[in-house]
Amino acid sequence: MLKSLPAASSYALGQRRLPVGAEPDASGTGFRVWAPDRQAVSVCIEGGPEYALLREKHGYHGGHVPGVSTGMRYRFRLDNGDAVYPDPASRFQPDGPHGPSEIVDSGSFGWEDARWKGVQLQGQILYEMHVGTFTPEGTWTAAARHLEKLRDLGVSVIEMMPVAEFPGRFGWGYDGVDLFAPAHIYGTPDDLRRFVDRAHALGIGVILDVVYNHFGPDGCYLREFSPHYFSARHDNEWGEALNFDGEHAIGMRQLVLANVRYWIEEFHFDGLRLDATQTIHDASEPHILKCIAEEAHKAAADRRVILVAENETQTARLVRPWQRGGYGLDGLWNDDFHHSALVALTGRNPAYYSDHSGSPQEFISAAKHGFLFQGQRYAWQKQPRGTPCLDLDPAQFVLFLENHDQVANSASGARVYQLTSPGRARAFTALMLLLPGTPMLFQGQEFWSSAPFLYFADHQDSLQEAVAKGRREFLTQFINLESPETPLAAPHDPETFNRCKLDWTEFERHPAAVALHRDLLTLRRTDIVFAAQKSRLDGAVLANKCFVLRFFGEGGDDRLLIVNYGRDFKPPCLAEPLIAPPSERKWQLVWCSEDQRYGGSGVVPFETEQGLYILGDSACVLAAWKDGEF
Repeated sequence: MLKSLPAASSYALGQRRLPVGAEPDASGTGFRVWAPDRQAVSVCIEGGPEYALLREKHGYHGGHVPGVSTGMRYRFRLDNGDAVYPDPASRFQPDGPHGPSEIVDSGSFGWEDARWKGVQLQGQILYEMHVGTFTPEGTWTAAARHLEKLRDLGVSVIEMMPVAEFPGRFGWGYDGVDLFAPAHIYGTPDDLRRFVDRAHALGIGVILDVVYNHFGPDGCYLREFSPHYFSARHDNEWGEALNFDGEHAIGMRQLVLANVRYWIEEFHFDGLRLDATQTIHDASEPHILKCIAEEAHKAAADRRVILVAENETQTARLVRPWQRGGYGLDGLWNDDFHHSALVALTGRNPAYYSDHSGSPQEFISAAKHGFLFQGQRYAWQKQPRGTPCLDLDPAQFVLFLENHDQVANSASGARVYQLTSPGRARAFTALMLLLPGTPMLFQGQEFWSSAPFLYFADHQDSLQEAVAKGRREFLTQFINLESPETPLAAPHDPETFNRCKLDWTEFERHPAAVALHRDLLTLRRTDIVFAAQKSRLDGAVLANKCFVLRFFGEGGDDRLLIVNYGRDFKPPCLAEPLIAPPSERKWQLVWCSEDQRYGGSGVVPFETEQGLYILGDSACVLAAWKDGEF
């Protein structure tokens, strides 16, 4: 039976925490949804009656229903039709995206992180985590049990891959359809809160990967409420573009901004990683990305938060401050560094690696300037790529040798250490972890996990073939994968997913890899020169595959980082001033990737009577110390 809400059940928007969704209070629950083209919207309580919501201004329908409380489930009926739909701003979908929404009381959780002040990007070590494969159990509760290991290693911020509700038993999370609902396969909303609370207790921040550029193809019911959530004005390779600048864009803009506030206020996340921002199209002012940054900082109040963007076009404006016409984000993923490193590590540069040679100069330029492409022609795309960013701070560039995309794009899901020699893998690990950018590890990288990371997505039968076909077509850009006969793991096969789960016994069984990462992160954190993350450095090519970076400290307290990914290099002398020690100081070897603790062949003196001795496939660190300091 359909009931009309009495006038007393209307309520002001100011009584709500967020403009959309279900919010319980002591006497019932308030509901609000944006459906501007619908004349009538009612809320159907499972096992209970149905209530008509009141039509408000700007396309919203809302009202307060007495006696409806936390844990109860509901759907919306539109224009008195037969079908009922989950809430577009559902806080929990216990039966998946096609099932009813559940009312959640976000204010009842007992947080213990009142003294936590958040994080800033400077000085952080990021760690990308996929909850479903991080442990065999694939839950937030299980993941929390390994946080101490990450803390002891030196990780300071977890970058959690998307958790918005998506269909199926497993997936990467980038096909989410319910922005506010933590994926039920990982646990309850309070399980996620407990994970964040535990991380904060250990001194670890947590940022969340969010997808504001498209919705997944299965389980998204937004179009039923209004076609104006989407835009036909812009192209999007993953699905319909979202409407941030067209007619009635208010609905999508407010939905996303409410979602930003939701994750930071109600889950205490320390910021966001924004997926594929180049496909977040907005020709209006202010740009939605600027609004996202403003909303995040407003939601954090006196806490510090960070916003990191994936941006294929390498647009520096995203991370410039508002006062200089920027959008106010904090960091950008640096694909250029990754591509050069993979070419140097493997000797191969197909497809989007083709504009990188892996030469020593590329790493010197990346160390000094961040992106390698800052507006010049990019042959792979047959057009210019990037924008000038020589003014950016080094910490704004997030550096990595592995991430979810790049590991999976090897088709076999192979890890970096499996694609190159152990010595070279150690050397480039040192380079990535000691550069002044912000380093990011991908889960399991710290112990050289043998688990691959493959593309997996559990869609309904009608989509499985299309998804697998799309994945194969994407990988044909690589010459070794262009044949249709090349075997690829089926994305929907549970075994594909299960193979990607980390084996945490390897953390104990691979002590050399763990020691390598732990010692480098300790050096980065405790050495005053590396910890400063300053751009006061220079570099020089020493040989075909050998280069030096000189980090200038105060009063001559300099450091050298020498990376050689070629043969042993034994020059009797070097006509290169960066190798000369500062006045009244000498170079002292303080770290070497060939130390036997890391599985290396052993350390040799940097200087001998015959000249310098730089081991092949190695990295070493030298400090300019005064006599008597070593």
